[in-house]
Amino acid sequence: MSSKINKLPGIKLKEKEMYSLIGLVEDMPQAKYDFAAGTTISKFLEGLKEGKILGRKCPKCGRIFVPPRSYCEWCHVATNEWVEVPQTGEIHTAVITYISTKREKIERPEVVGTIKLDVPGYRDGEYEFAGLFHKICVDPQDVISGKAIGMKVKVRWKPKEERKGNILDIECFEPL
Repeated sequence: MSSKINKLPGIKLKEKEMYSLIGLVEDMPQAKYDFAAGTTISKFLEGLKEGKILGRKCPKCGRIFVPPRSYCEWCHVATNEWVEVPQTGEIHTAVITYISTKREKIERPEVVGTIKLDVPGYRDGEYEFAGLFHKICVDPQDVISGKAIGMKVKVRWKPKEERKGNILDIECFEPL
């Protein structure tokens, strides 16, 4: 099969020849991206700035979605009520990371994972739940030993004057 590939028509160009082709354009695009959070996530982020975790409730099944959604993915109806949810939960998953969110190596490893929030409307043992993926202020040894999974935690907020209305207004989740 490789012998067929070597016999394909065409001419192999040297670098100098390649860059002398008519119509070749060399450019570095200056792409700028703009992201709109939309009304639902914007209100959620405003809540974080105020030190609140807000969810949206489905009028049909009663589930409260965190992060909030405009429509219930089970009932296919618009969610219609904002609910402030408890700032407590339990660690559902946890991993140790040695790189920052900017993909740089960090000196001290950190723990990140999924927090299953204490939000009504979900049955115990269900895979679906209201929760957030975030930094967890526990010793990495608690992850290695398995002690972290199921641990009860609460939100640790940044000081009010440092909050900007983004997910990092939550400094981390810490053990109760």
